[in-house]
Amino acid sequence: MKIVDVYLSPGYTGFYYDDQEAIKKGLKQDGFTYPGHPVTQNFKEVRQAGESISVMIVLEDGQVAIGDCVTVQYSGIGGRDSLFLAKDFIPIIEKHVSPKLIGKNITSFKEMAHFVENIRINNRKLHSAIRYGVTQSILSAVSLIQKKTMAEVIKEEYNIKGEFTKIPIDAQTGDERYINVDKMILKEIDSLPHGLLNNIKQKIGKNGEKLKDYVKWVRDRILKLRTSTNYNPSLLFDVYGALSTIFRNEIDSIVEYMGELEKLADPFKLRLESPIDGGSRDKQIELLKTLRLKLKENNIHVEIIADEWCNTLEDIKLFVDQKAVDMVQIKSPDLGSLHNTIEALLYCKKNEIGAYCGGSCNETDISAQITTNIAIACGADLCQAKPGMGVDEGFMIVYNEMNRTLTLSNKN
Repeated sequence: MKIVDVYLSPGYTGFYYDDQEAIKKGLKQDGFTYPGHPVTQNFKEVRQAGESISVMIVLEDGQVAIGDCVTVQYSGIGGRDSLFLAKDFIPIIEKHVSPKLIGKNITSFKEMAHFVENIRINNRKLHSAIRYGVTQSILSAVSLIQKKTMAEVIKEEYNIKGEFTKIPIDAQTGDERYINVDKMILKEIDSLPHGLLNNIKQKIGKNGEKLKDYVKWVRDRILKLRTSTNYNPSLLFDVYGALSTIFRNEIDSIVEYMGELEKLADPFKLRLESPIDGGSRDKQIELLKTLRLKLKENNIHVEIIADEWCNTLEDIKLFVDQKAVDMVQIKSPDLGSLHNTIEALLYCKKNEIGAYCGGSCNETDISAQITTNIAIACGADLCQAKPGMGVDEGFMIVYNEMNRTLTLSNKN
């Protein structure tokens, strides 16, 4: 079936763009804002509204497939593409992408995704957000044409074995690190609280003491509020490389500290996302690999999750091959075309490294629903509740899409 037209519309995402480098320098919040000067290229404010572009592909039978171009909350750092603003990129899509799609006959998702991934402007790939959004609409189109769920399309094209099952969902609190934990416990969310621990002085502590208090509080809160001993969530805290700064990358000190956190989290499994930041991909792999080995030597079972400096399919394969981490947060907007997210998840699974189908709070309902289908198809070990930081909205979107997909797939 042919594509007869492509429409584009600007939109907002479920959260905001944050200049992480400026925030790390110790900026204090004023209400929901961060007064101060941005330091990352293209930011006009330290916190500014996230933007999206909806790509609506019109098929010759009149059906419309939709995907949303978005990028992550912390754009422009850690090897990621720059800030994504609708007014800047709608003209680029209109000039360089739409003409290549209109009149094209849709074949398989995989073939079409590679086609989009390989579009070049001045010998450079399209912004990751464009590749992400356009391939979402392609996957949606194939699903409409074949009258199958998107998860079924992926399973068949990638020859994935096994039955679809519910994927554990990870939610994030945003700055409401206490009230939102209560919400997560009431809804028995599988993995929590993520925590938005992006400021050492305010949220982690000069020596990590505030994080220790928070880990203990989360554990105690679960034990107090849960209505069944069968509810045993995993605890996941994202510290944005803070332990590198606190302990000056002294691995033995970091290992000792993580051992203390593990005891405070007991009886729940503990994961730390981006515990350290090496400042480059190769250094990050080297430090995380050393840290992981040291943790095992000391019989500490805290799992390490990669995020920063692990942005492309090539990056993910390197982290996995070096066994530098226990799990990779596959941040789907960073990977561009959706086939990269699929291949990354399958590569992690094949090599027995945890596969977290992640993304960003700064996505949309459309992108969240589509990546939930990918998580189901690939048998991910964890799936992110997104977008937003309110817990309820993002969890609802992902949880409900997961159950709809499982119900429809089981009926086919």
